[in-house]
Amino acid sequence: MISRSKKKQRGPTWFEVGFGAFLSVILGLALGAAYMVNRPVTKVTAIPKDAPAGAIYYIEGERDFNKEPEIDEMRKTFLTGGSVSVSEGELNEFLGEMGKLASSDDSQKAADKAPPPSGFVTPGTLNARMKDGKITLASTVTFTVLTVSVPIIVQATGTFSKHGSSFGFDPETFYVGGCPMMRFLFLRDWAQSKLLFAQAVPGDLAAAWSKLVGVSIDSSGLQLKGPQG
Repeated sequence: MISRSKKKQRGPTWFEVGFGAFLSVILGLALGAAYMVNRPVTKVTAIPKDAPAGAIYYIEGERDFNKEPEIDEMRKTFLTGGSVSVSEGELNEFLGEMGKLASSDDSQKAADKAPPPSGFVTPGTLNARMKDGKITLASTVTFTVLTVSVPIIVQATGTFSKHGSSFGFDPETFYVGGCPMMRFLFLRDWAQSKLLFAQAVPGDLAAAWSKLVGVSIDSSGLQLKGPQG
């Protein structure tokens, strides 16, 4: 009886204390991230000169592009290993077409399957904006929980560099709503793949991209240097 009484009075172990503290930190981070995600993002055409500290803005890339035959010719050149210069409008035209194809595929899958679960993420169509040697990739992602849908602007700004055998995007800043995801290194890559780059790229374009020898951004647009020059 004395032995049992001592066990009851001993209190929690160091493991239990540490585990409780760990859960508290995780919960605090989750609540803090949720609060920052819901901070307002203002859509503008230019950053205000008197912008308050900490304000988050979104500038959409232009959608003007050349005639369709010229884009088709550019695509053929790219697929055969040639170098191409893609303007902001041309890139957004391509991303828009990819978004339409993805939406069409999703609609067909939804018609063939049971209703989706009550909580899920629906990525939007990517938009690109190029300025000062960097590219901003953005999308309006819809978060749905218990039949309530909330649109959130997701945007990342950075450049391209070699990742193994092909070029990949390196974000310098990455915001989900008002939450700076670049500070959450353990979640950044996962969030980027699920929220910005969830749409599948056509196989022929992915194969051509993997063979590029140079990717850069200048005043005329995205410069893709193919193996054939």
